[in-house]
This record gives sequence, structure tokens and C-alpha cells, in this order.
Amino acid sequence: MIEMQDVYKKYKNGVIAVNGIQVRIEQGEFVYVVGPSGAGKSTFIKMMYREERPSKGTIVVNGFNLSKLRNKRVPLFRRNIGVVFQDFKLLPKLTVFENVAYALEVIEEHPKVIKKRVMEVLDLVQLKHKARMIPSELSGGEQQRVSIARSIVNAPKVVIADEPTGNLDPDTSWEIMKIFEEINTRGTTIVMATHNKDIVNTLKRRVIAIENGKIVRDHERGDYGYEA
Repeated sequence: MIEMQDVYKKYKNGVIAVNGIQVRIEQGEFVYVVGPSGAGKSTFIKMMYREERPSKGTIVVNGFNLSKLRNKRVPLFRRNIGVVFQDFKLLPKLTVFENVAYALEVIEEHPKVIKKRVMEVLDLVQLKHKARMIPSELSGGEQQRVSIARSIVNAPKVVIADEPTGNLDPDTSWEIMKIFEEINTRGTTIVMATHNKDIVNTLKRRVIAIENGKIVRDHERGDYGYEA
């Protein structure tokens, strides 16, 4: 599903954020990406959805070679993946339904299909009853659930989550994780960057640790391994 071969990323200011990473993530895996601040996690994650391009090396995600992908084909690539951000990135003037439906409208899906699929994913994240509300009327946890619903409405094979519980309280964070677990049991690959030690140590999954731009640990059912 995801493969990086000898990947480097050097920014214009000379900072080497990713330094010779090689990794393979299979279909259906649930992977935590951990490490200290400034270790290169965000760059590692951003390269998976083509927000950043590698300076060197090959990245393949869901059959797309991102190292060679032309800019005009990036939208097509992103239709086949889901991305969840720490700060939700919802459109403030659109309702919950409209925020989720937008991902289907841009690919000109039939209105009947849109309505059916949107209500299905809102039911999964337990927000069907708030479909007509706007983001400002929701709690932080509810907004993140809308963000998750939007990320999976296209039935992507992989969801990439960048600190999805970073702005949430502990109880809400666990609710969000239950949703990710359910998505994963349905066969979707999950790659999640996180600083949440309790979640990583409790919900045992594969852990990739990055320090100074390099993978220093890659353990099945691993621990967080850093002070929270």
C-alpha cells in the first residue's frame, strides 16, 4: 500500500528532515508514527499525501509513484486516500452534510449516491443527527468526527492522520480512536502520527519511530518509547 525507498527531504534552508528512509506498509495495517518534535514525522506524513515532495528517492502510495507524479494528477491521487488533520480543516459556512458531501461532489458523483454515502459515514461516526449543523455548533470532538467522515466517504484504501487527537481531551481522544479502529477492521490502512503515549501503549499496533529524519524503531505491537 505504501513504500518508500531511500527517501530524502532537504528544505531550502538546508534542514534535512528525512534522511534515507526505507519502509513498507501493507494493505490493512494500522501504523503509529512517533518521535520527538522536529524529528521529521510531519514531513514523513506529508510526503505520503504529496503535500511535500522528496528531494531524492521513491514513494509509492496506492499504486501512484509520488516521486514522478505530475501536479495535474495530484487531485486524482488524493481522491483515493483520506487525510485527517489536527485542526479539522472543515469549511465553516457549510453544514456537516455539505462538508462530507464536498469530497464526492468534486468528482461529480450522482446526488442520490452522495446522499446515501454521506449518511452512511455520518452514522458510522455517530453524527447523523447533526447533519444540518455547521462546524461552529459542534464540539472539537464532533468536528474531528466530521473530518474523519469526510476522509472516508470516498471509501479510500488508506487514511493518513496527522495528530488527529492533538487538540482533544482524553475522553474524546478515545472516542476518536474507536472510530479509527472500526475503519481499520473494515480493511482500510491507517497511518497515524501521534504524540499520545497512552493511546499507543494501550491500543497496540505497529510503531515506527523517527529521530533526526531516520527510522530508529519499527516494531509490531510496539510501545511509544518516549516521555509524554
